[in-house]
Amino acid sequence: MYKKIVVPVEMGQLDKGEKILAKAKALLDAGGEIVLVNIVETTPSYITVDLPVDFIDLSVKDAEEKIAALDARMATNARRIVRIGSAAREIMEIAATEKADLIIIASHRPDFTNYLIGATADRVVRHAKCSVLVDR
Repeated sequence: MYKKIVVPVEMGQLDKGEKILAKAKALLDAGGEIVLVNIVETTPSYITVDLPVDFIDLSVKDAEEKIAALDARMATNARRIVRIGSAAREIMEIAATEKADLIIIASHRPDFTNYLIGATADRVVRHAKCSVLVDR
């Protein structure tokens, strides 16, 4: 059905990552490609004072290891991308650059601050140039 699917995974929700990666495998055309993505969020300067100097570098390394393990466990042979920045913005940038025809993104249980779907998922749904499947 789809030639290129971008699958953003949050490190704190790897179980949801497995679920959406399985959906991506099921929806992928023969010869298609899955792009497994993690975005390490930048931290405001007033918070970085209390963090180790190499916090971002360690977070990137941890993300690379975890998505590699997820990819191996799910046997997807996905291309993996880890970036630093705003999650929604980076996900949409990757999808545009990769010419993805689908983004599959997980949403967390809504709370007071984002009642319908997660803030990142909400932004991606509203602004992505390709189809977006939100998994609850």
